[in-house]
Amino acid sequence: MKRKAIRTDKSGDYWLYGVHAVRAALENPARTVHEVVHVAESRLPSTRGIPAKSVARDALERLLPPGSVHQGIAARVAKLPERDLDDILDGLQAAARAVLVVLDQVTDPHNVGAVLRSAAAFGAAALVVTERHAAPETAVLAKAASGALDAVPLVRVVNLAQAMDRLKDTQFWCIGLAAEAGRTIAEADLSGRVAILLGAEGQGLRRLTRERCDLLVRLPTEGPIDQVNVSAAAAIALYEVTRQRGTKEVGALAAGRRPT
Repeated sequence: MKRKAIRTDKSGDYWLYGVHAVRAALENPARTVHEVVHVAESRLPSTRGIPAKSVARDALERLLPPGSVHQGIAARVAKLPERDLDDILDGLQAAARAVLVVLDQVTDPHNVGAVLRSAAAFGAAALVVTERHAAPETAVLAKAASGALDAVPLVRVVNLAQAMDRLKDTQFWCIGLAAEAGRTIAEADLSGRVAILLGAEGQGLRRLTRERCDLLVRLPTEGPIDQVNVSAAAAIALYEVTRQRGTKEVGALAAGRRPT
C-alpha cells in the first residue's frame, strides 16, 4: 500500500529532515521547532529542551515524502518568519563590502537550496527571491540547503525591479549573469557592495531584470555546453567575489595598508 507523505498544514508547519537541516533549525532562535523524532541509532543533536521521540525507522519514514534521505532524524517546524529587504539593508548600512544573491523566478527547490548553501559558504548576507514563481520554503529546499536555510536570510520581494532600485539606492552594484554577455565575471570589479543576479535555467534573467542590471557578465566556459546549472553558476560567482576580495586584501597588506 502506497503511503502518503505529511504535507505542510494550514498553520505552516512541516517536517524537516536530515542531520544538518535539523541541527541548524534547532540552533536558529528564529525557528520554532515543535518536536523531534529520530531512530534509536541516530546521533541526536542538542534539542534545546524540545521534545524528542525515538521511533522505529518505518514510523519515521511514514512522516516524510517517499525516498527522503532523512539520516534517521526529522523535526516538525514552523516556517521561518518572513524577512523584509529593508531590514537586511538596514543591517548592512555600515558595511563597505557586502554581497547579496538575487534569483529571478527560480522555481526548483533543489536549486534554491543549493544556492542557499553556497551563499552560506561564501558569506552572502541574504538570498533574495521573487514572491511569485519561486520555490516555497519546504523540506526539500531545506534538505538541499543542508542547514543554510536557517543560516542565510531568505527574502521574498513582490516586485524584483523595485527591489533592484532599492539595492541601487543603498549603493549595491547589480551584476547579472548572462551567457551572451561580452565581459566575463573575472573582468568585472566585484569590490564594495555587490548583488549577483541569476535567472532560471533556459529563460535566464527576464528582460526587465537585465535592463536594470548595472552590468551583465558571463562565466568563461569553453566546452561544448556554454551554460551551467543556476546553483553551480551562483557558487562560481560567489567564489569569484571572494577570490577578488582576497587578492585585494593581500595586495593591500603587502603595501602596508589596511584593506577597505
